[in-house]
Amino acid sequence: MSGDGIDVWLDVDGVTDRAWRGEFTRALENAGVRVGRGRDSPALVAFEAVSPGLYQVVRESSRSGAERVLAVAVRPGVLDSGETWRLLTAGASDVLVWSGPDVSVSGIVQRLRRWRNVDRLVSSALVRDNLVGESRAWRAVLRDVVEVAAFTDLSVLITGESGTGKELVARLIHSLDRRPGKGELVLVDCTTVVPSLAASELFGHEKGAFTGATTARDGACALADGGTLFLDEVGELPVDLQAELLRVVQEGAYKRVGSNTWRYSSFRLVCATNRDLWAEQANGRFRKDFYHRIAAWCCHLPSLRDRRADVVPLTAHFLRRALPTGQLVEIDPAVRELLTARDYPGNVRELRQLVFQIARRHVGTGPVTAGEVPPGERPVEPLPQEWPDADFEESIGRALAAGVGLKDIGTVARETAVALALREAGGNLQQAARALGVTDRALQLRRAGAVEGAARET
Repeated sequence: MSGDGIDVWLDVDGVTDRAWRGEFTRALENAGVRVGRGRDSPALVAFEAVSPGLYQVVRESSRSGAERVLAVAVRPGVLDSGETWRLLTAGASDVLVWSGPDVSVSGIVQRLRRWRNVDRLVSSALVRDNLVGESRAWRAVLRDVVEVAAFTDLSVLITGESGTGKELVARLIHSLDRRPGKGELVLVDCTTVVPSLAASELFGHEKGAFTGATTARDGACALADGGTLFLDEVGELPVDLQAELLRVVQEGAYKRVGSNTWRYSSFRLVCATNRDLWAEQANGRFRKDFYHRIAAWCCHLPSLRDRRADVVPLTAHFLRRALPTGQLVEIDPAVRELLTARDYPGNVRELRQLVFQIARRHVGTGPVTAGEVPPGERPVEPLPQEWPDADFEESIGRALAAGVGLKDIGTVARETAVALALREAGGNLQQAARALGVTDRALQLRRAGAVEGAARET
């Protein structure tokens, strides 16, 4: 099998069997796999024993899961099932056991080719211009989405909080779907469907089927034939309608409202929800059989708080879209810090709205500055207090009016400062000394002198 010029870097340092190392390398090269040590290529990590050092090699090679690593055991019996899962947790994309060049090289090449094709799509303009982000969590999601969209025909359930990009992911799945003669993407927002008309919305109706049905009409199932049906917020569908949809998903058959004739439609089903459908099943609000049909593959989108590294790239992306000339502008460090530290209950959608507000205030071609952030979004930073203030001057004035001399005013001010610092520090001498800007020893001597002076006076 040809590797189509696939490049890998190879780590066999943990394998002492020189004969196996030679056989492994020759078999890869004969299959068209170019073996080198380019860190931009997927890694093959071969091992003959599982140890903490192996997990560390996998972790470093994969950059904690950011890059592809295929771990290869040199022979059966080298690892148990628990160790296999731990290697995946350490960052390996897959684990194989070497069973000879005829079988194992084929499996290695197939995986490397698939990973290469997936990563090319992830880096394509179609993906990068619509689903922006470079964080590890987001890149892992994109890899899964791309693979299931382009290399399978599975039904997909997309979960995640509101504003995480579920509709964008559904559109990407449709765009990457490789079915020949693919039809349209048909979107049904289940939150806006009137319960009494939900069956008509999905299955269509015959003329006269109900009041207002003046003509026959196709529903979403018919319109999606050959394409993709996207049910947004599928958790809002009534239970009885879930049962009717189950037949369509299983058999491709449905009836229009008011008709006894079976019609047929073949489509890819993509659903999205921000609900916990497992909990909905327990409460009887979602059918278990329907769930398993729509969730042949599940994709959970992380919240923005779980991918904060993507806030700045997303901000730049939204700015380019919002600014009239589409230019790339710098972002003032204070604004960048604000955007990165801020909470986003509405996730990416909320960030987008905020960036659009900033863009409407932006003028010129210079950087986005703090003054362009809407007032309601700015942090409230207390101004440094002026000192000495009017209260201090008034206190000194009263002392002078009472005939207190400069020496006594200074002594009282110092003693008052010491007492206040100790009170704020809860009696901690070191903290009080730091607040006063003196050494611990100096503060001890000052306190001792004050005590001694008070004793003499008594």
